[in-house]
Amino acid sequence: MAGVLTETHQTLFDDDIGTSIKRATSTLLESQKDEGHWVYELEADVTLTAQYVMLVHFLGEPPNILLEQKISRYLRRLQQEQGGWPLYTGGPLNINTSVQAYLALRLIGDPPSAEHMTHARSAILRAGGAEASNVFTRVLLALFGVIPWDVIPMIPVEAILLPQWFPFHVSNISFWARTALVPLMILRAEQPVRPVVGIKELFHCKPEEVGPLLPSLHQSAAWFSFFQAFDKALRLVEPIKPAWLKRHAVDKAVQFVDERVETDIGLGGAFIMTMNAVIMYDVLKRPRDDPKFTIARDYIEHLLVVREDEAYCQLCDSPVWDTVLAAYALLETGEPDAEVAARRGLDWLRSKQITEVRGDWAWHRPQLRPGGWAFQYENPYYPDVDDTAVVVVAMQRADRLNEKRTSHEDGASTSSYSECISRATEWVLGMQTSLGGWGAFEPENTNSFLENVPFTEYGALLDAPTSDVTGRCISMLAALTSHPHDVTEAQQRAIDFLLAEQEPDGSWYGRWGVNYTHGTWSALGALNAVGFPLDDERIRRAVGWLLRVQNEDGGWGEDGGSYALDHCCHEWAPSTPTQTSWALLGLMAAGEGDHSAVARGVRWLVGAQREGGAWEEEAITGTAFPRMFYLRYHGYPSYFPLWALARYRNLKRDGLKRVELAL
Repeated sequence: MAGVLTETHQTLFDDDIGTSIKRATSTLLESQKDEGHWVYELEADVTLTAQYVMLVHFLGEPPNILLEQKISRYLRRLQQEQGGWPLYTGGPLNINTSVQAYLALRLIGDPPSAEHMTHARSAILRAGGAEASNVFTRVLLALFGVIPWDVIPMIPVEAILLPQWFPFHVSNISFWARTALVPLMILRAEQPVRPVVGIKELFHCKPEEVGPLLPSLHQSAAWFSFFQAFDKALRLVEPIKPAWLKRHAVDKAVQFVDERVETDIGLGGAFIMTMNAVIMYDVLKRPRDDPKFTIARDYIEHLLVVREDEAYCQLCDSPVWDTVLAAYALLETGEPDAEVAARRGLDWLRSKQITEVRGDWAWHRPQLRPGGWAFQYENPYYPDVDDTAVVVVAMQRADRLNEKRTSHEDGASTSSYSECISRATEWVLGMQTSLGGWGAFEPENTNSFLENVPFTEYGALLDAPTSDVTGRCISMLAALTSHPHDVTEAQQRAIDFLLAEQEPDGSWYGRWGVNYTHGTWSALGALNAVGFPLDDERIRRAVGWLLRVQNEDGGWGEDGGSYALDHCCHEWAPSTPTQTSWALLGLMAAGEGDHSAVARGVRWLVGAQREGGAWEEEAITGTAFPRMFYLRYHGYPSYFPLWALARYRNLKRDGLKRVELAL
């Protein structure tokens, strides 16, 4: 039952919320860059930072001692009491994260006898030892001669020569897997070894006796056995393959990488792929002053965050995502100075729209014109459907605000972003999959049997359609019409996909944010945007789920454990500003703005705000690859709480039950 608006709640609304919104708005405005955009740090677990150290030592570069000392302090600070390192805040020891952190500390010079190192070693051995590492960690260990290359599954470089119709063509895997694997194909073929330091103390067995990988929980035993047999067959033919074929394949793979290495973004706009490219160039003896080598190596350095006492390496820059979400939160406040700042951000975004380059997505959509936005400053080969959908919604909202204002002033109205919106909408519609939903970067990436190959033990090879991205695309299409309840054929297919994805408990899975809280918010926003009755059984079940998982303190929290393959639902965690905001936005989209649970969540947000106007959040609430790699978006606790608080105030002020916006 919806709660009654008590005098306490009214006071909270009148005083504390208004003050909180003003302080948060001021903080967000202060962080806007001179060019008009926002960009915050994007932090992951310690593996990227550890891999940076490994890269420097593999390349034989003179290490920056002061920088490595700062990195060492960062790694040691994040070491858990039990000795290892987790994938996400408060999570259990992760063997890959821990082995990589230990190796990096050894390369930096920390002796195995140091207390933190013996502590780490004991924890790693208790967790199964370094022999339990995944494929990518094994590749890193093989590069340093810790284990033999033979224990790495075959990733034949000749696969780059396969025709597109072939099931194993690189277009049938996600962009992140594609750009990471193509350089790895060459490394697997060349098998470089540069012994620098040994870590045999992390193994229960002799490192050279490490066995093959076992199938993961998500993998079919039959398919895995098939691919294991295929792997053995590849090993048999490896010695007799024509040398010219390998050379041709290597040349083709290098061409693929060269074409996609871009100034300021490296390969794929992210650390992991770019690091693989740098190692590939070095192994192939590409001159260090070669433009592509230099671009990739410089991008790695660009991703470092160096503080007075610590340093770490980011995954990538996130200016498009940060800017559109910050702009949308500011538009929600309705304040004139906030709208001006939001428009500056949207104007900056207009200059970042990709309209010339047909990226890898064009393999499956050759006739589609480009028109999306990337996640980073630049990444023309890999625009992001999710970013694009939210940019369109924000631009459409800004245009409608402009139309209202100009119609009151002189009867004339202009649409500043109409051309951008039209081009982006065309691209997003063209990226819809045959299943009805949308993936993040690929239009048809659903060959699930590929997740059974031996080097995909985490199920992160594909970019299949997801509830959260699909929800935002549905919202985008609804925002573009004056009659959002009249759904198009494309919308209906998307809605059918979204409804089929609802979990038995009423929630939706969140692929790109942790986890069900994120997915449920996106789905409820979409269903509201297309006019679903608020008493619809699907909406009621989702509302019931959000109410059940609310924490006692009034907030919401969830950690990466909810992605475990042997887990099926929300995993409790302490309340966070970001996840509390997602839950509140979801409940308000479902017509529950008057519910006492919403008031409690708002009260928690107001109480958690810091003196300077921002919120602090150590927890990792973003997802890159479930069960493998999570992200701490430093901007999330700046704009999501502001968005939620401003929406709550607006609903109360205007006496509305239903949110009349697409997002």
